[in-house]
Amino acid sequence: MQRNDPCWCGSGRKYKKCHMPIEERILLHADRGEIVPKRELLKTPFQIQKIKESAALNTAVLDEVAKHIRIGMSTAEIDRIVYDFTTSHGGIPAPLHYQGFPKSVCTSINNEVCHGIPDENIILEEGDIVNVDVSTSLNGYYSDASRMFTLGKISERAERIIRVTEECVHLGLAQAKPWGHLGDIADAINSHAQANGYSVVEEIGGHGIGLEFHEEPFVSYVTPKGSEMLLVPGMMFTIEPMINEGSPDFFVDEDNDWTVYTIDDGLSAQIEYMVLITQDGAEIISK
Repeated sequence: MQRNDPCWCGSGRKYKKCHMPIEERILLHADRGEIVPKRELLKTPFQIQKIKESAALNTAVLDEVAKHIRIGMSTAEIDRIVYDFTTSHGGIPAPLHYQGFPKSVCTSINNEVCHGIPDENIILEEGDIVNVDVSTSLNGYYSDASRMFTLGKISERAERIIRVTEECVHLGLAQAKPWGHLGDIADAINSHAQANGYSVVEEIGGHGIGLEFHEEPFVSYVTPKGSEMLLVPGMMFTIEPMINEGSPDFFVDEDNDWTVYTIDDGLSAQIEYMVLITQDGAEIISK
């Protein structure tokens, strides 16, 4: 591409005034041996707008769940709320049939780390903590976020792990800066979790998102500061650490091949933000 050509991103600006300085800076980091994003991981202005429309619906779905979640309801009811609200607003629940997943949302309770399958026989009880993980496809563009919900009066240990998990996410978000690295986010999260006596699940992490449900890069939360992929304006991914009370190890339910449990029956909490790297930081797209 020539300097005076229209930029490949469709902004209408000349390449030299748009992505040329960014791509030249990426090359400098690549020459140092750093992991850098390919051009296709940098979302265009048009793509960002469309993904934000999906993300607005995704956030609205979580808001709808927040209005109705209660003691005594089944997790299948949460699934119906997600499906009905999403489809009535023109979207598709991204998890539904994804790699065989049978429902529209993941509902993970207490010692379930992630990927809990909604069921008529799973009833929310006093003291439960539950992660509701909502992902949406709208006009072919994807979004993803999750929240922790509490049912009635919860234990002090349950309150604490949710609070620390939220702190971890915000500390990670503060490190999501252009020309930093994914490892900066991971180090902030892992350091805070460990300082509070918790562990971070290692094998399951965040991911790029927008044009597909799961894109590159894989986002680890246990890697060192300054490591992993360079953060560049236009990148979009999730910050979603899974924080465990005890061991970071887990096992997968043999009966459904999806639900992930803590190995030691300890509590687990997860909060997921979807973010866009901008010229001066990170913008939360859905939460």
